[in-house]
Amino acid sequence: MYLFRIFYSFLPLRNPIGFGASDLLILGISLLMVVLLAAKAWLSPWLHKYAGKTMPCMVFFFLSTILLRAAFPVPIPSGADDFGYLLLGDTLAHFRLANPPHALPQFFESVFVLQQPNYASIYPLGQGLALAAGQLLGNPWLGVLLSGAIFSALCYWMLRAWVAPVWAFAGGMLAVIQFGPLNPWMNSYWGGYVSAIAGCLVFGSLPRRNSLLLGLGLALQMICRPFESVFLFAAVAIYLAFNVRNLRFIFGAAAMVLLALGLTAFQNKAVTNSWLSMPYVLSRYQYGVPTTLTFQPNPIPHRPLTQEQELDYKAQAAIHDSAGGYFQRLSYRFRYLRFFLLPPLYLAALAFIPSLRQRRYLWVAGAVVLFALGSNFYPYFYPHYIAAITCLLLLISVEGLSRLNYSSRSMLLVLSGASFVFWLAFYPRLSDYQSWNYLNEGDPQGRASVASQLLHSPGRQLVFVHYATYHRFEEWVHNDADIDHEQTVWANDLGADENRKLLSYYPDRKAWLLEPDVHPPALTPYLPVH
Repeated sequence: MYLFRIFYSFLPLRNPIGFGASDLLILGISLLMVVLLAAKAWLSPWLHKYAGKTMPCMVFFFLSTILLRAAFPVPIPSGADDFGYLLLGDTLAHFRLANPPHALPQFFESVFVLQQPNYASIYPLGQGLALAAGQLLGNPWLGVLLSGAIFSALCYWMLRAWVAPVWAFAGGMLAVIQFGPLNPWMNSYWGGYVSAIAGCLVFGSLPRRNSLLLGLGLALQMICRPFESVFLFAAVAIYLAFNVRNLRFIFGAAAMVLLALGLTAFQNKAVTNSWLSMPYVLSRYQYGVPTTLTFQPNPIPHRPLTQEQELDYKAQAAIHDSAGGYFQRLSYRFRYLRFFLLPPLYLAALAFIPSLRQRRYLWVAGAVVLFALGSNFYPYFYPHYIAAITCLLLLISVEGLSRLNYSSRSMLLVLSGASFVFWLAFYPRLSDYQSWNYLNEGDPQGRASVASQLLHSPGRQLVFVHYATYHRFEEWVHNDADIDHEQTVWANDLGADENRKLLSYYPDRKAWLLEPDVHPPALTPYLPVH
């Protein structure tokens, strides 16, 4: 209806220039393309002169990502994944890998968080390190912003090892456009950039024979996406088998990989009390989530589940059981390519096909296929699962563009730029009609208003979260690493008798009852009987 009202207001008889909505849209796109084509012609000599200056260009892409995103607000955490990673970041910001279990852990059960044997997030360290760095700078999201900016800069650096400087610069611009201010990775807390940075380091270091950066990239991927790191190691092994005869090259990389293994083992020990048991795996045993690979049986929970945990377990079990055949899943996931490529770049990807005659580009395509085939064994799919090959998809795009004639590649680049400028300018008004952009603006779940009410209440707060019988997939029980010292403690409503235990534990806190399934969420003083 909102879009209809916009079009209706632009009917020829309702505006002084006699334009309809389609007329204005065509005029706007035409004007934008003329401006961008003129800018491209004006900038072309400058690009050929400065595109090869690596460090200044990296700084340019780093700052561009930050400045373009600065116009929008900090995203509000909105789901169990966000809060699970924020807990990990807060734990690391306290310079520890896990937190002691709470005296009354049953009140704090939430999705993707362990309460026993220690209180901790289930996730690997990678994204948590970025969030911890941001928290130490003032806000966890700064870690997301900085990692996104680093990724944009490293895309250019990686491409410099594969294509001419001017095309590396074009790839850097495409990275800012596609994965910058409007991308879901930028506007949430559960990752993408850190694994993508790992891919840049790996695929940029291989042609340069830089074993230290190769090892750093592999190590970073291991502590971000342990499962998908297997595919990255396989791709690297194939490259080395055909391109490197002196195996001493890998010694420096091996040292970094061993360091990552050590960090993983220390996290395992701190969280699960076992050097070899990962938090992720323990969560699967205790709560039945995350689910297993498609060829494995569904996990069975070994702990009582809260209402929210039960919903999540049933949902994941259903997805596992209805995942379909291998090739059915694979064909369905082809649509996620749009996350990585702007529509005009699909034509560039087609133009890349003749490059497969070169062995190095055949390997690039093979690495992409390897990730697609390997990740297909898991019933769920999100783009950050294969974030490590993001730079390879950009490489395919710019290599394809370089094979087109001047007019064709100029048109595709201008259309890509026009698409970005359009959504950057009109996103708040037309956000319901975009495809893969995600700004996470406003407060759709009412969390900010509830938090503001609690913040302006005197003293420290205790909030009992009471879900309705029709509650659906919005976790509200989320706490920081040091629960007892939080300004606001969020707890499951376990009934009046059980709640007295927590009220006695926190006698100095004002108790509230939150009903998040009411719209807007209802926050009222807690009464022992409700």
